[in-house]
Amino acid sequence: MEAMKATADDLVEMLRAAGEPTRLRVLALLAREELAVMELVQILGHSQPRVSRHLKLLAQAKLVERFPDGAWVFYRLGASEPQRRFLYNVLETLAPGALDHQRDLEKLEAVRQARHGEAQAYFARNAARWDEIRSLYVAEDAVEAAILRAAGDGPYRRLIDLGTGAGRMLTLLGPRSAHAIGLDLSQQMLNIARAHTAEAGLEGVELRHGDIHATGLPTGTADRVVIHRVLHYLGDPAGAVVEAARLLSPGGRLMIVDFAPHGLEYLREVHQHRRLGFSDEEMARWTAQAGLHAHTAVALPPTEAGGLTVKVWSAERG
Repeated sequence: MEAMKATADDLVEMLRAAGEPTRLRVLALLAREELAVMELVQILGHSQPRVSRHLKLLAQAKLVERFPDGAWVFYRLGASEPQRRFLYNVLETLAPGALDHQRDLEKLEAVRQARHGEAQAYFARNAARWDEIRSLYVAEDAVEAAILRAAGDGPYRRLIDLGTGAGRMLTLLGPRSAHAIGLDLSQQMLNIARAHTAEAGLEGVELRHGDIHATGLPTGTADRVVIHRVLHYLGDPAGAVVEAARLLSPGGRLMIVDFAPHGLEYLREVHQHRRLGFSDEEMARWTAQAGLHAHTAVALPPTEAGGLTVKVWSAERG
């Protein structure tokens, strides 16, 4: 099928929007990951009103997408086909050292490291009572029953749990798996996961220290991959979905457990949540872009007013 073409007016608008040094810097940064407005302010060294004006022009040209998330506002590259191809060509043409790009990347890395440090400190403080914290949101037995239904009866040759935390997904799904791998960046969480899997008498379980965005695991070797209440901590949740999809064998299934959109802002400050939930549309787009076919989306409403709705999404490798 022929690629969608831009109209002359759209192309002129894209050229005008991208044809400015600061806006080119913004596009190069958003090509790395979605960012909040204040993170862009920190990286670019401009005032918030100035950065917002640049973002407004880019959004009007559909080169970027704006999406509020509670009290925060995030931006990412536009998803429409003509705009994507235009951005790819523009950013590919830029020389590596143009527009202070290296300095911007260094500042982006500093933002990432600050996020990572805050998250690691939080996990270290709360590792011993992780299950207790999770139980505040929704009844775990209902969530786990939905996960088991989404996973299917098995047996599975290999299960991979990305961001394994205390290892609950390993103890839940491990009995159906010949081999299971749990990956996490927190050594404290991995130590608790080791204790929990040992108590459960599970064999064939491997715990690894690693990054959900770059697991280092072989492509196409997992029957089931699960990401259990991890995406809301991440700066690049879509990238984590792509990496998870890469691990799936043909017919393999990805299961994502996280929250529906909500407005509990205190979770950012108190519990280091970066995103306040995800919509079905957003998840469907990410899994499709990762080459998966949408399977199901199950909603589990809170047991108390003002709580969080947990969603269980699953998608399959064709």
